[in-house]
Amino acid sequence: MKVLVSDNLGEIGVEMFKKAEGIDVDVKTGLSPDELKKIINEYDGLVIRSATKVTEDILDAGTRLKVVGRAGIGLDNVDIPAATKRGIIVMNTPGGNVVTTAEHAIAMMLSLTRNIPAGTATLKAGVWEKKKLQGREIFNKVLGLIGFGKIGSIVADRARGLKMRVIIHDPFVQSDIIEKAGYESVTLEDLYKKADYITVHVPKLKDTAGLLDKKAFDQMKDGVMVINCARGGIINEDDLYDAMKSGKVAGAALDVFATEPPGKIKLLELDNLVCTPHLGASTLEAQTNVAVQVAGQIIDYLQNGTILNAVNTPSVTGELLVKLGPYLSLANQMGLLLAQLGKGALKEVEIEFNGDFQGLDMSPVTTALIKGLLSPILKDDVNFINALIIAGERGIKISESTNPESKEYMNLVSVKAVTDMGTNSVAGTIFGKRDSRVVRINTFRLEMVLKGHLALIYNIDKPGSIGQIGTVLGKHNVNIARMQVGQEEKGDRNIIFLCTDSAIPDNVLEELRGLSLVKSVTPFQF
Repeated sequence: MKVLVSDNLGEIGVEMFKKAEGIDVDVKTGLSPDELKKIINEYDGLVIRSATKVTEDILDAGTRLKVVGRAGIGLDNVDIPAATKRGIIVMNTPGGNVVTTAEHAIAMMLSLTRNIPAGTATLKAGVWEKKKLQGREIFNKVLGLIGFGKIGSIVADRARGLKMRVIIHDPFVQSDIIEKAGYESVTLEDLYKKADYITVHVPKLKDTAGLLDKKAFDQMKDGVMVINCARGGIINEDDLYDAMKSGKVAGAALDVFATEPPGKIKLLELDNLVCTPHLGASTLEAQTNVAVQVAGQIIDYLQNGTILNAVNTPSVTGELLVKLGPYLSLANQMGLLLAQLGKGALKEVEIEFNGDFQGLDMSPVTTALIKGLLSPILKDDVNFINALIIAGERGIKISESTNPESKEYMNLVSVKAVTDMGTNSVAGTIFGKRDSRVVRINTFRLEMVLKGHLALIYNIDKPGSIGQIGTVLGKHNVNIARMQVGQEEKGDRNIIFLCTDSAIPDNVLEELRGLSLVKSVTPFQF
């Protein structure tokens, strides 16, 4: 078997491949997409970092490819659905660089506070700027953390050691978990008002893109300092520039940018900006950790069939995977649906398996469901290995039950998710051998395929409501591919699921929400 390393990998990882019995390794970095496409059919495994783009074309050409391993966390450069469709395992290495990234955020904060980069530059230029470069203390200052995942929690711990007061906003972590760790849980608005420093530790999602914009900066304290070592695009760079020019933001430290490399952008002209070229994970220790992890995982998979840290399949035997495959896909989709239906921090998940599952071990299905629930929040940080562990760390109670009887369907998977803001439930089943369907959402009954561009609409059950919706979509050239309508068991509402050929633009969503017979409109991503 052959493995291709197409991005820079720690030498220790390459040596592990060389020593592995039955595995040959080639290191070919800097390949163009066409060059990679021409040779990928020779390899069973592919090791990447962030430079290689594993597109559908590359996967089509990789006729022998069995596994893609990312030495790091982010998988934005891998077409995971295309890999899954072809049975190619996609792995990452979560945890290998969390300490390194957290330490970089602290280093950026200190460098910004004490003007270390400017002091170095001016002194090397022969200028003694002691008075001009006066800094401030971080002792007793308020650090506002947006995101309390693995990296955020380490930053909080290090800041506490520096005698800072740490306040945290994370709508997906129960407040008592944050408070038990010794910190203060606050709303985003309170964080903006109270924090002397704000540091970001969330993935880039639809809800977090542009999170720190003009509206956010306007709510912050005068003289606040902002740090981002998470993902580019979470901060609106134009709005940050304006806030820094006006003096609202006294300084910013950025390790990531909306476009990388950023080129000549206005922010780089500012003296009160400290910046680094995405160095958060770039330490010898971190690169060693991820190199060892990814090499070990791929070797174990190619030699023994063992799956570790896969984001698109659980760790089960091939025989069980064949039997459970449709239910794993269904459960993951139901989890994604529930995550987008509900708001607030997840507290409890109840799963019930109804019908004859022929004595199968359904625990991988539970794992798939929890992964789906957490994926919109944590993105690539969650996989089939760590989903239940992360749920436990966040204080989420998970219960399972089985019932050999199912009144309406041969087999039915029902799930109830409880957050600190409400409860939602969904139920799904398999039609035929592989076709998954959601058949109930809360008290609504329907038959729904979770694919494509979807929107959930609650409307008053009166003549003309569907016509209103169709008219608005037609006016904006949004074509309806499928429509499912369900009725509330007791009440006057309908539920409409639309599948459209293209995503419904934000302005069209707002127009739909303004219709007289429409109660709410929620778009979904799958």
